[in-house]
Amino acid sequence: MPRVLLVSGSPSADSRTAAAVQLAGAPLAAAGHRTDTLAVRDLPPDALLRADTADPRLREAAARVAAADALVIGTPVYRASFSGLLKSWLDVLPRHALRGKAVLPLATGGSLAHALVLDYALRPVLGSMGAAPVTQGCFVLDAAVTRPADGASARLDPEASARLARAVTWLGDALPGPVAAVAAA
Repeated sequence: MPRVLLVSGSPSADSRTAAAVQLAGAPLAAAGHRTDTLAVRDLPPDALLRADTADPRLREAAARVAAADALVIGTPVYRASFSGLLKSWLDVLPRHALRGKAVLPLATGGSLAHALVLDYALRPVLGSMGAAPVTQGCFVLDAAVTRPADGASARLDPEASARLARAVTWLGDALPGPVAAVAAA
């Protein structure tokens, strides 16, 4: 079964983006795809900012990308673009690190005005790195993400949940394996 790397580009420890990325990964895992999670915030900031590609933690993250067949890449929207943290990480990956890998871009933000970040900021960078296909992205409003105080898993409101399910199905369509199971999961 294909491997899917779930990437959160949020600097926040309590991240709506990370929650949405995990929710995107759940039906893929239920369909039998192997999922792995990478929180860019856990990578060493010094190495990221100095583009120290010899750093063992950055090398390990790059190896996880290389081993993946597909990625879900999530980011919060800051100043009408994707996070600087995510950009720093993408910049230290090999130029064609995403060649031939299906990628689902996912963004979270406070206003629908930020939804265009997927097509006008993130998609071109992913495409320049060889991602193919870059599937239709999914934008999730911050207000659509509920994180229960009891520590239970985050949930999306019905509209956001339906949009995310469609986006995950499009990613599933780009992968070998039980596509129908992704849609049903």
